[in-house]
Amino acid sequence: MIFDCGKYQLNLNRPHVMGIVNVTPDSFSDGGKFNTTHLAVEHALQLVADGADILDIGGESTRPGAMPVSLDEELSRVIPVIEALSMVCALPISIDTYKPEVMRQAIVAGANIVNDIRALQEPGALEVVAGSHVGVCLMHMQGLPQTMQLEPNYQDVVAEVRQFLVDRLNVALSCGIDRSRILLDPGFGFGKTRAHNILLIQHLTELADIGQPLLVGLSRKAILGAIAGTDEQQKLHAGIAASVVSTMKGANIVRVHDVKATADALKVVAAVL
Repeated sequence: MIFDCGKYQLNLNRPHVMGIVNVTPDSFSDGGKFNTTHLAVEHALQLVADGADILDIGGESTRPGAMPVSLDEELSRVIPVIEALSMVCALPISIDTYKPEVMRQAIVAGANIVNDIRALQEPGALEVVAGSHVGVCLMHMQGLPQTMQLEPNYQDVVAEVRQFLVDRLNVALSCGIDRSRILLDPGFGFGKTRAHNILLIQHLTELADIGQPLLVGLSRKAILGAIAGTDEQQKLHAGIAASVVSTMKGANIVRVHDVKATADALKVVAAVL
């Protein structure tokens, strides 16, 4: 299976690792650690050395309860990082945003993938991606980050998430975005309880059956802390387990903070699969 993100075509016959670069002061796990251009680029290059296949640059926290940032603030955080990395890094660069103008400027700056928690539902977002050659990730989210974890409710979380992803896939296809450019993400932790998240992991194969590559983001999420414990080592071990289970159930890309440990574990998965 090939994922086409313009300048790069990724062969997803083995699991890929997307390394997280949060250029934010308030992300739930590493907020403030890399919130300057220099620190973010330095961190991103370390993730490349650790085995990342993709770098995901984000300038607005989407943790539960996070408040939105202005367009200008988000642009000032991410565009210099993308420009700098595009000149020194031979890996696909992803922009984690739902704002069409951030998408547009990030693509000009060198981004190869749009990673959108709102699945191109913001006015103008579809047009930006359709008018480019970049890849896109369409994610499911119930509600908004400010309120999504208050009372998530589903009749059948697997069926509803699957139907949403199919619907957004069809909209993207109808707008001229080629199927080879599209990833799908069930949105772990985005408007879902612990029970919902576990059900989605158990039934990932049903989402993989849609026929599109799956991206999964479970790294350092609250569900893992609730299961294994919340200190740094416990979250690391739990995250590696989640990545291994997810890829063996059909995920093609895992979005993680702990790149080296995950990449090493997925070498075993690739050998087995």
